[in-house]
Amino acid sequence: MLAVVQQVQNGYVARFERNLKHTVEKIWSSLTENDKLEKWFSELQIDDLREGGIIKFDMQDGTFEELEIIELKPNSVLEYTWGEDRVRFELYPESDGSRLVLIEKINKITNHTSKDLAGWHVCLDVINVLLDGRAIQSRENEWKIWHEKYEQLLENFPKD
Repeated sequence: MLAVVQQVQNGYVARFERNLKHTVEKIWSSLTENDKLEKWFSELQIDDLREGGIIKFDMQDGTFEELEIIELKPNSVLEYTWGEDRVRFELYPESDGSRLVLIEKINKITNHTSKDLAGWHVCLDVINVLLDGRAIQSRENEWKIWHEKYEQLLENFPKD
C-alpha cells in the first residue's frame, strides 16, 4: 500500500502504515539495535540512543551526516532529523501483533522525494520480511517498481 501524502502547513506529510505480526519490542529492536538496523538500512547507525542523541548516515564517500534524535519513547516513538525533513516511527500494540507507522515530514517536494518514499516503502517491507525470517529477494527491483508509483503519486504536487 502506498504512503498517503498530504500537503500541510509548512510542507507535506507522507504516512506509511504496516500491520506486522510481531511485538512492539521485536520491531523496536529492528529500529534501534545496530546489528538489526544494518540488515534493512545499512547506511544508518545508532551512535547515541537518547533524545538529543545521534544517528549517523554513511554517505558512502567516507563522510557521515549526523541525524539528531528529536523524540525517543522506548518501544513507542523514534523521531529524528532527515536533512531538512524529519522521520518518525511510531509503534502501537495490536491484538495480533503491532502497527508500525512511519511519518516523514517533508519540507518541500523535489525530484528526489519519490526516491526517498520508494526507499522507505521498501525498507518497511524488508523489516517485515526479516522479522518473519524470510529471505529478501531483490530490493533494487522492488524499489524500481515503487519509485515509479511514487513518481506518479507526486505528479500533481508542486516541486521546488
